[in-house]
Amino acid sequence: MKYFHEKIEEKWQQYWAKNQTFAASNNSHKPKYYMLDMFPYPSGAGLHVGHPLGYIASDIVARFKRHKGFNVLHPQGYDSFGLPAEQYAIQTGQHPEKTTRENIARYREQLDKIGFSFDWSREVRTSDPGYYKHTQWIFIQLFNSWYNKDTDQAEDISTLVSIFEIAGNATVHAVCDDNVEIFFPSEWNAFSEEEKQRRLLQYRLTYLAETEVNWCPALGTVLANDEIVNGVSERGGHPVIRKKMTQWSMRISAYAERLLQGLETIDWSESIKESQRNWIGKSVGASVSFNVLHNSLGEPSFKIDVFTTRPDTIFGVTFMTLAPEHELVAKITTAEQKTAVENYIEATAKRSERERMADVKTISGVFTGAYAEHPFTKEPIPVWIGDYVLAGYGTGAVMAVPAGDERDYAFAKHFNIPIKNIFDKDISEAAFGAKEGFILENSDFLNGLGYKDATKKIIAQLEAIGHGKGKTNYRLRDAVFSRQRYWGEPFPVYYVNGLPQMIDNKHLPIVLPEVEKYLPTEDGQPPLGNASFWAWDTANNQVVSNEFIDNETVFPLELNTMPGWAGSSWYWMRYMDAHNDTEFAGKEALKYWENVDLYIGGSEHATGHLLYSRFWNKFLKDLGYAPTEEPFKKLINQGMILGMSAFVYKVSWSIYSAKDANNVRLPAIFVSNSIKDKKDILKIELEKILKDLFSNKEWVDVLAIETSPRHVDVSLVNSSEELDVEKFKNSREEYKNAIFITEENGKYIVGREVEKMSKSKYNVVNPDDICNDYGADTLRLYEMFLGPLEQAKPWNTAGITGVSGFLKKLWRLYFDDNGLIVTNEEPTAEMYKSLHKTIKKVTEDIENFSFNTSVSQFMICVNELAQLKCNHRKILEPLAIVVSPYAPHIAEELWSQLGHEGSISTVDFPVYEEKYLIESEKEYPVSFNGKMRFTIKLPLDLTPKQIEEIVMADERTLKQLEGRIPNKVIIVPGKVINLVG
Repeated sequence: MKYFHEKIEEKWQQYWAKNQTFAASNNSHKPKYYMLDMFPYPSGAGLHVGHPLGYIASDIVARFKRHKGFNVLHPQGYDSFGLPAEQYAIQTGQHPEKTTRENIARYREQLDKIGFSFDWSREVRTSDPGYYKHTQWIFIQLFNSWYNKDTDQAEDISTLVSIFEIAGNATVHAVCDDNVEIFFPSEWNAFSEEEKQRRLLQYRLTYLAETEVNWCPALGTVLANDEIVNGVSERGGHPVIRKKMTQWSMRISAYAERLLQGLETIDWSESIKESQRNWIGKSVGASVSFNVLHNSLGEPSFKIDVFTTRPDTIFGVTFMTLAPEHELVAKITTAEQKTAVENYIEATAKRSERERMADVKTISGVFTGAYAEHPFTKEPIPVWIGDYVLAGYGTGAVMAVPAGDERDYAFAKHFNIPIKNIFDKDISEAAFGAKEGFILENSDFLNGLGYKDATKKIIAQLEAIGHGKGKTNYRLRDAVFSRQRYWGEPFPVYYVNGLPQMIDNKHLPIVLPEVEKYLPTEDGQPPLGNASFWAWDTANNQVVSNEFIDNETVFPLELNTMPGWAGSSWYWMRYMDAHNDTEFAGKEALKYWENVDLYIGGSEHATGHLLYSRFWNKFLKDLGYAPTEEPFKKLINQGMILGMSAFVYKVSWSIYSAKDANNVRLPAIFVSNSIKDKKDILKIELEKILKDLFSNKEWVDVLAIETSPRHVDVSLVNSSEELDVEKFKNSREEYKNAIFITEENGKYIVGREVEKMSKSKYNVVNPDDICNDYGADTLRLYEMFLGPLEQAKPWNTAGITGVSGFLKKLWRLYFDDNGLIVTNEEPTAEMYKSLHKTIKKVTEDIENFSFNTSVSQFMICVNELAQLKCNHRKILEPLAIVVSPYAPHIAEELWSQLGHEGSISTVDFPVYEEKYLIESEKEYPVSFNGKMRFTIKLPLDLTPKQIEEIVMADERTLKQLEGRIPNKVIIVPGKVINLVG
């Protein structure tokens, strides 16, 4: 019997689907194990071989845990709202739902082909109204909640209203907007209902506010910070500017400390934890208020509030810097400085916050013309604006102390601003930024103090004069939750007199309406502004035509949609109870599954999805829904499988030639890799080509030559790096008449470079091709064999033949040309040893997620068993189980051919026995005067005297000694034998 992977894999994939082999139960006596992959966005390009890497690793763990007796939940679904489908709709008019549905069908086909043990009965799609009605429900809960600092958790907004009614807001310790006005209970009770709603918006965990956002005009939407790369949109590379807009925001800042502390309780890589720590950005210091003095009378008109981690340096302040977007800039700028300030603000708006933070070399800023008053010395301090200050971090203003901060020092030097030394250190060349090892000078009542004592004293003095207080600050900002897109979750919100009202839970979902076009409206409204049926009838509780809007019973609905991270911020809980129509998940299911035991996905989500998910989980725990504080116990970030890109080299030149030469339309010319840098040879070859191309055949002199690489589809290149020239010419219209300068043998050799696997780089390898040619089990084993899971590694299809050969060799342990050859004979000790070494190694490797070394051990084991001519059932049955998590199709077939009913997937995993690994013999190297001449296998329980007797009687020893008697025989039991003299 030969190994035909196509038939075997198709057979078992159909079996698993028909029998729902991998369906998990919510009622099981087994211990639970929840294995989850970050679910994919179903792009039109489908999967390439890099995508399944994490899925294969998670599948190995899931299958292993089933063998170990666990009730395994290993679900899969689709993060199916997204900008690409909407962009395609704009270009073609095809509804994003249709595009998404077709893409999902393609993904599912590819995933099934690789043999994953997903529980497809629990599949979710974030764009399914049955799913996003629960996303809408969670949004409503956030709207109806506030964060109580006293209890350190979210509470229903009604509890806050009760406090207002009895005590006002003066004693409320809540996470809320800045500069909330204090009111007494009598005032609250006298407020109109609308005024009460406005005040409550300042406390709600999701709220409307005018905020600085990343606006992408080309995409017509707001982008999150993690959707911007190098100052442009990640999708399409379009410019992004800063702009003020009224947006929904999530008060994630309320959870900053809990998000920080929770990192100590979860098994994540330190690099991911550090990314989140830096993003949260906890700082301990003080808030300080400076009065602005810029009118003719010198009277205070405005206050600038700053947060500083170094209040001890306050006497070194020589200027202040505001973020260009700071609300005070327009109010305090003098007429003389107005034009310069406005020009600077306009230029800054074109740079993203990340770009501004990363750019530490460029020094820029503009003086506003205004001055602030030092709270202690009363000296005037010039107020500047500079793009190194961010509106969203702290207060958007800094008190600049050039003596103690490098950036302030550089700014002061650049603009000739005075630098006041407040340290007993030399600052003539650089600022002194340390917190230890100095004494303060020129600092009034702080003179002679160090950092700790000075900080304590200055905070007390600031509080005494009403100009500040001690404060803990976080860099983490509230997350903008609005997108000006069509293809996203609709908000369950309508507006009465401009104030948001929530639609009752029982009327969810609010389903996306049909629109004629997916672009923003002509007056700049989001795409939902194109919908004709997008109003809420409060009398009949349904969506109706906009023509019925009367602002009495029919009101306009929200035109923005939720961001891409909304549906992915709770999806792991939906998998626990995917068919529950009334709740996002039932209490019993949540209690049983609790949270994800192992989560595998990319590190690029460190400060996006992984942070938002933790936020929503903590919020839902506060409300009594989520059973645990953290959603993901352990996280592994898989590395990237890189593509081996191929390059051709296009030639460009400048020439001196016949006068009509520049009018000749020349075809593209490409030079082979080894010739591209040999300019003398290239010049000769190019002149020949150009002379042939010019009709008058006049003399041509090539003055300069340049070559530039162009990506070429890797499918056009063979294993010898030779380009199929004819196929390349036919691949693009502009290359139809291309000319090639080849090697001496007439071949065109491409260049190679390892890069990210991407459709745009033409280096994508389709897993379907690998499955068709070699089989899914080969693909699974090869991807694991490439290297450690967390590391990046290049793909090389040529290397896959070795893994394919291994599976054929494994098959031949069980079969010959006539059929099954497995016997019931008792195996030898060597056979047991090889098997149990493998059981031990594979068990440890899976538990330590070292999958690549397991594949190596499989190969060693099969080679050993083949040499031992092992076809013994007691060895080969457990071997099939051990191989099963990695190569499930062949394992299922072997198990079935061995006479077993059903699937191998839940058969107990073999346990290695130490007795088979204990060495009973040792192959000793026998040396003469230090030079090894032969080896001899001896029992380990022999004494040195017994070993010597056996060695001395050996014919090979007698031949070496030629009748001589050695002066000394050195024997180290279990290690070496050496005859000296």
